[in-house]
Amino acid sequence: MTAGLRLETLSPSALARVIDGAPTEGFVVSGANRRALAARLGAVPTDRHRRIDAWLVERGGEPATPFEWTPAAARRILGNGALRRATSDRPVALRDAVRDEIDDLLCRVAAGRSRAGSLGAWLANRHPAELALVQACAVDWATGLADVAVATAADWSVATADAYYDVERARTTLRARRDLVVGDGAVVVRLRAGLPRRSAGSGLRADLAAATFADLDGRAPRRYVGVWPDAGVILAVDGTDTSVRAGGRVLVRAAIARSRLGGQLAA
Repeated sequence: MTAGLRLETLSPSALARVIDGAPTEGFVVSGANRRALAARLGAVPTDRHRRIDAWLVERGGEPATPFEWTPAAARRILGNGALRRATSDRPVALRDAVRDEIDDLLCRVAAGRSRAGSLGAWLANRHPAELALVQACAVDWATGLADVAVATAADWSVATADAYYDVERARTTLRARRDLVVGDGAVVVRLRAGLPRRSAGSGLRADLAAATFADLDGRAPRRYVGVWPDAGVILAVDGTDTSVRAGGRVLVRAAIARSRLGGQLAA
């Protein structure tokens, strides 16, 4: 395994070991670090604002296909929202929580408070059989995330949003996906579908770096964890100076590759 990355076979005990055994401290980026990253990204030409994330890093900057809603695309939003709802002060079963998430989005559409192209607008035009498939996918996602959460002895919460960092004078936004936040943000967990690519380690470092720069105080999560239930794999990277800098480099390389391929990923 590449230096700085930790690979484990997925099990409740391994999850507990990886999440609860994070280092006691993480790297803190300085103003000089921020200026250096901005200079490097600002030197990569772009004709529009771009967004760079682990998805782009893992695919070597290849052009994105036009986005469209599918059950697979909707499951993370609905599943995360359902787990948050299921563990609130008024808990409900995950299946009911997913149904409530969908109902809330449909109510927004009916009230004219949902924009065209949104998840709610897409759901409003689905056949009942399609909605059942969407619900099943979201329940599966929420269940997988709940299985990760219960493995840790620490307090945890479902992330309310991904982390974003607008790089000054570089027409670039960095995005770090976050599904589960453990403690005060010391450990961040991403649930991943399918099988990890060979570039999964680079993607995890990209998430780590983006989350670090997005933090107002520049504090790196002490550990960033990727969980692939379908593959039975856990991959983790610690928030060290070396790993954060490596994450910055792969983000810049993704911007360069994207530029050379002749297109941009719109924000």
